[in-house]
Amino acid sequence: MSEVKIVAESRESFGKGAARKLRAAGRTPAVIYGHGHDTRHIHLPAHEVALALRIKNALLELTIAGKSELVLVKSASKDPFTQVIEHVDLVEVKKGEKVHVEIPVHIIGETMSGTVLDFEHKTVKVEAEATHIPSFIELHISKDNLAGHHYLVSDLIVPQGVIMELESNELVASVVETRAGVADEESNTEATAEGEATETAAAATADDAAAE
Repeated sequence: MSEVKIVAESRESFGKGAARKLRAAGRTPAVIYGHGHDTRHIHLPAHEVALALRIKNALLELTIAGKSELVLVKSASKDPFTQVIEHVDLVEVKKGEKVHVEIPVHIIGETMSGTVLDFEHKTVKVEAEATHIPSFIELHISKDNLAGHHYLVSDLIVPQGVIMELESNELVASVVETRAGVADEESNTEATAEGEATETAAAATADDAAAE
């Protein structure tokens, strides 16, 4: 994952009123913590932050007062109505440092017709190098797997250098029938039963005719 370069500025005023003024000016309040340093309050260009946060576990290269440093996005709060990012929590990281993050599971392939995947884990916890966090972990699925099939952590395609923090036998997803699939199966069963009943009735009629 490449770093997103953003120029940040230190915050001199605090409180809800100051934060509202920053957001009105197109800036997003944020804090940086980690490595034993005191918490630092900054603000960032809102548009650039919004673009960066489209990527989970975004890695930012901030320039503050002429000095560059790497930070990892840990969390962000949004207004539930406007979806404007109101605040961002950042943690300082160093190149080569290991971090613990959650990575989305990305599905490759399709399930059998009439089935879907029921997820136990849409994200998985991993340990990875701060500057090489994968955007996702792949899970390859097959149309050949029937309802009831289980996909485990051991089925995930884990990039080199990434360590899974879940046990290999932990359930990731199961193949389950959809309501449409159950309805089709019931319909086919009924059709088969009706067909067998018709054949039995026809055979009985033929036997009766032969007896006469």
